[in-house]
Amino acid sequence: MKILSFFQYVYAFVAIVFTYDAITQWNVDRNRSYMLLFLAALAVFMFFFRKRFRKKIEDRNQK
Repeated sequence: MKILSFFQYVYAFVAIVFTYDAITQWNVDRNRSYMLLFLAALAVFMFFFRKRFRKKIEDRNQK
């Protein structure tokens, strides 16, 4: 269970890194910034998906 929790926060960290990189590259290459923002949004989605999935597994193991 701790591994699932760890990877959940890896997705949050990746989203922060992609967002920072997109902001710093905004005036240099807009297309790359849009792609990085899309990947950041995907990482945020994966964070919440993994959180929900981990919670579902924990509830199942308690029964």
